[in-house]
This record gives sequence, structure tokens and C-alpha cells, in this order.
Amino acid sequence: MKKKWEYYEQDKELVEQIVEKHHISKILAKILINRNIIEDKQIEVFLNPTRKDFYNPFCMKDMEKAVNRIIEAIQNKEKTIIYGDYDVDGITSITVLKKFLNERGLDVDYYIPNRLEEGYGLNNSAIQKIAKEGYKLMITVDCGISGIQEINLANSLGIETIITDHHEQLEELPNAYAIINPKRKDNTYPFRGLAGVGVVFKTIQAISQKLNLDEKEYLKYLDIVCIGTISDIVPLVDENRVIAKLGLMLVKQTKNIGLRELIKISGYKTIDSTMVSFGIAPRVNACGRMGKQEEALKLFITEDEKEAKQITKNLNEYNLQRQEKERKIFEQAIEELSKENVEEKNSIVLAGKDWHHGVIGIVASRITEKYFKPTILICIEEDEAKGSGRSIPGFDLHEALVESSEFLKKYGGHEMAVGLSLEKDKIQEFREHFEQIAKEKNIKQIIPVINIDCEITRKDLNKTTVEQIKLLEPFGEKNKQPLVLYKNLKIVSIRALSEGKHLKLMLKDENETINAIGFNLGELSNEYLIGDKIDIVGTLEINSYNEKEDIQINIKDIMRSI
Repeated sequence: MKKKWEYYEQDKELVEQIVEKHHISKILAKILINRNIIEDKQIEVFLNPTRKDFYNPFCMKDMEKAVNRIIEAIQNKEKTIIYGDYDVDGITSITVLKKFLNERGLDVDYYIPNRLEEGYGLNNSAIQKIAKEGYKLMITVDCGISGIQEINLANSLGIETIITDHHEQLEELPNAYAIINPKRKDNTYPFRGLAGVGVVFKTIQAISQKLNLDEKEYLKYLDIVCIGTISDIVPLVDENRVIAKLGLMLVKQTKNIGLRELIKISGYKTIDSTMVSFGIAPRVNACGRMGKQEEALKLFITEDEKEAKQITKNLNEYNLQRQEKERKIFEQAIEELSKENVEEKNSIVLAGKDWHHGVIGIVASRITEKYFKPTILICIEEDEAKGSGRSIPGFDLHEALVESSEFLKKYGGHEMAVGLSLEKDKIQEFREHFEQIAKEKNIKQIIPVINIDCEITRKDLNKTTVEQIKLLEPFGEKNKQPLVLYKNLKIVSIRALSEGKHLKLMLKDENETINAIGFNLGELSNEYLIGDKIDIVGTLEINSYNEKEDIQINIKDIMRSI
């Protein structure tokens, strides 16, 4: 699919000012400007955040009320339960809050719904079970903001609820004792983008301050908070940037036995956001996807090294199972789409009977990436149907579900990712209505855009440039790895790798030879010939092979030179 290359406007005078004041390279200064990080304080915090850069947690609505209620529970040894989600964000949220409260002398329990049987969020059966077991206080983490009916049930059964969440609220807020969520419509907190575990972190920070505890009592959990934050694909800017940057420092020396074992089995030598996103997150998420959510939590909570090793092996196995199920569903979905004129469609909604509910979200993401259309995959279980959706920039998926609510039993999520349930016989009506919404939003007019940070030449191809760019790590949502443009390169070697999947190029700029790799761009090996002149957009990286280090360009797109 043809992509549009867009260039940032460069203010040369501002670039020079930032270079001189902060002693950084021009390339780094340009990238900071592109991210609208231009004030001295902003630049300092972005490049060198410290624990002093966290906001006051009491700026968040209901924080004071929630903290006082939790302290009351601690003092009275009240029977308390944490209700959390089954993904990495939810698991790390439960871990942090449980460990912190345990250390304060409150022996809290937890409840994680089974993804395959109960789905996301609060449910009436779980609330009734929690009430029957005598719990008087329930603290939700990474869920609860849309549980209006369930909170009413909890109230009627004598359970007080404190909601900590980060998802978008509906028109009405649940009637909970307190609701801590930076996305509340009446929010006054300076940053809306916290992950669920980030909201939990602010909560334990507030409790610590109220109890006059040493700040290390909450800061020591930043390794786990960082894992949940990076894994949940929230914007890695502002306070999330502070969490991720400081947290990764702690991950490198983590005392959490389970996390140490996960890092080992991931195979990654460098501890960074890539290791978290592709080494840690898939293995933890695989537990929830395969209905084994409690094992992930036990891994982070255990103090037994032998148990941690065994659970880690289990997680690895679940991940392999998840990959196989994902592959089969993806192949079936592509085959189904081959029977339709998918290019003429504005959206993709597919349903399958044997599809595993736990992995359809990943497959929806792959299909969205392949066709650049909002995609919802639905698995049919008897008369019920459950779905997961992924979107493209410029199309608000959650808003589309709000407009389609008449066909749905339950839904939630945000602009780029959603979950939903509906009756089987409503699928076709929903598909047609969703397609009409996408059509009205002019989906076909939305072209994938590549935002280029700056143009480079031969003099920029060195380790110093790469090291300067590394100062921007950790990379993630809203802080993507910078893309550079290199023009007028001559192809001296071109071939496809891995059975045609990837592209390997050797390029020349006068006498300088440049290595480049393009993952999932193998089909382009048939479009270009040796001797062709091309412009490439990609990321700069150091490729280590046989103890030799070379600068390599990881290609994201190619265009013929003009």
C-alpha cells in the first residue's frame, strides 16, 4: 500500500538554540522539536527525568477520599479484595497494590475474571461470589469505569467499591465510593494518559504520603509499574515517560524473582522497551488469552525461585500455543477476505465459530495493519458472540461502537482498540451498520502517513548519531523510534529473505556502502533492480554480527529517487 511521506517543518534558529543550551546534536534537537518538546524544562525532564517529576497524586479526583477509605481498611484489618483485568496492565496493577497493602499489614485477596468464560471487566456472578465470601471493600484495578450495573449490585450486597481505572467513561459514572481515573470528564489531573498500573502507582504514592512513609516504599515498585505501562501501549510521554525511564533502570536490577526469570527466557540481551513489548508482554498476556490468568500473577508475587522457573516455562508454552492459534485464525480470515472485494470495503467485520476468543484481538491488529481498515473479529460461542477490534489513526473505534450500541450487549475500550459482545443473530446487522459508519467517516480518504523526523547524509551514519537517538528511549506510543530519510542511494545488492518475507539491501552513496533490512517488505525485491536509485525511510540501529558492529538502516518504506 502506497504511503504518504510527511516532513516536519524545521525552525533552524530554534534548532541551534536547543543544541547550544542542552549540548545535544542537531538531529536530536530536530526530533525533540518534532515532538513539541521545546521548552528548557520540558527537554530536561524528557531527557533526564527524576522522581521529583511526578505530579501530586491528590490532584486526581476522589484520591483523598479513596486514600482515607483504604487507610481505614488497613487500620481495621478489613476484608478487602482487588478486582483486576487479565492482561499485563491488570496483572501488574494487582501485583503492585497487593504487595504494597500486604506490607502495610492488610492481607488482601484478588479476583481476576477468566477471559474465555467471563470476559473483560466486572460481572454480576463475580460480585455475588465476592459478597458471599464476606468482602466489605473491593478495589478495582484497570477496570470498573463502565460497571454501572455491577457496582449497583455490589452496593446492594454491602460491598463498598473504590474504582481505579484509565479507560474512557460512559455518559454516567458508576455509583462507587470513589473513582480514581484521569479520564473522568471532570478530571483536573495534569495528565490523562496513565495506564491502569500508573493509576495504581499514583494511589500507593498518595497512601505513602498520607502515612508519611519513605518515598522508596512506593518507588520500589517502578519496575513492575514500568512493565505494565509499556505493555499497555499508552503514550510514553509526560508522566508515563518518567515511569518508563526510571522503571527500566529498576528492571535492570529487579529484585522480583518472576520478572528476572521472564527476562532470562525472553532471550533479549538489552533491557529496553522492545524487550518489554516483545519479550515480556506476549508471555504474560498469553496467560489471560489461554484462560490461565492467575499463573501470571503468581509469577510476579512468588518468592520461590523454583516456582518462578516453572511458571515461566508454563508462560512460554502458553505463548507458543497462542501463536499457533493466532496463525490459524489469521489464515482463515485472509482466506475469507479473498472471497470478498476487500478493497471496496471501508471496514472489516468477520465472524468464525472455532476462533479462540483470547487471540482474535491480535489477529484483528494484523489484519488492520495489512489492509489499513478498522477491523473487528468475532468468535461465535453457541448463541453468544464476542469480538475484539483494532482501528487506524483517524477513526475512533470506541465512538463507532457507541453509535452501534443498539446491536451490542456490552462494549468498552478506546479509540484504537475495543472489546464487545452481542447476540449471534445481530452480527449481520452490526456489520452493515458499522460499515455505514466507516463509509460516512471517509475511511478510503485516510492514507497511511509516515512522519519523517529529519534527512540524513553520509556524515550522520555513525555510532554517535545512534547513541544520541538512544537518549529518546524508551520508545513507544507518542514517542516512536525516530524515522530518518536518506536520498539518492544506489542499489548494489537486493534479495528476499525468509522465504520472501523480508528484504535485504546493500546500498551505496558514492563510495560509502550502507546495509539495510526491511522486515515484511520482501515483495519489494521484485519491484527494484540493481542500479536503481532510491530514497529510503527507516530507523538507525547498530547491527552486531560476529563481534563486528555496523550501522544499519531498518527500512520502513522505499520510493524511487526523483
